[in-house]
Amino acid sequence: MAGRQLDLGPLKEPIGFIKILEWIFAIFGFATCGGFSGRTALDMKCKNTNVTHRFTAIFQYPFRLNNILIVSKNTCNQTEDTYLVGDLSSSAEFFVAIGVLAFLYCMAALVLYIGYLHVYRDGSRGPMIDFVVTVIFAFLWLVSSSAWGKGLTDLKYSTNPETIIKSVAVCIGLAECSSAGVSGMGSLNVSVVFGFLNLILWCGNAWFVYKETSWHAPPEPPRQDPGNVAAPPQNP
Repeated sequence: MAGRQLDLGPLKEPIGFIKILEWIFAIFGFATCGGFSGRTALDMKCKNTNVTHRFTAIFQYPFRLNNILIVSKNTCNQTEDTYLVGDLSSSAEFFVAIGVLAFLYCMAALVLYIGYLHVYRDGSRGPMIDFVVTVIFAFLWLVSSSAWGKGLTDLKYSTNPETIIKSVAVCIGLAECSSAGVSGMGSLNVSVVFGFLNLILWCGNAWFVYKETSWHAPPEPPRQDPGNVAAPPQNP
């Protein structure tokens, strides 16, 4: 039968329960990264006027820092604008994309487990495809989490006011520059943690999906019809 047969039993099995955890953890992963917005600021006191200026830059996903102005020109006789350094959009967008795709795949898999488990287990292609996709996602979580972890390190360095001061020319001789604070990035740290937790979940889930495939339990050979079995030879 190919029709829907609603059954919540798979949610109590590892194959379904872990998929729910993957669905939840994927949400936390991409939401904590994609929803972040922070600020960094510095104070600049011009020596010729004794006027103090405060400059604030807002940075957020996807973290194209090189497009964010931090110090405008004509301040303390500065001749050009100063921007933050770095473009971390590739690693951030890759991480969020993997999270969203994993979220969508988990939803589709849960629908399959709950409504069409008999179709999934009656054929051999469904579990094999599920296993291959699970292994691919485990690998992608490893790559994206590692890349985003490195990107987050660069983000913290580039938005540190002490780092920014070194790139502002007038802060050397023409003005006194000091840090005015930077936002905490706890939620971004959490996103990296959830990225590696997703890696662990998908690696563990790969084993339980593998057990559903014919690679783990080859199909039984066809039983021989008793009616076609030759009678044992009789002793003369």
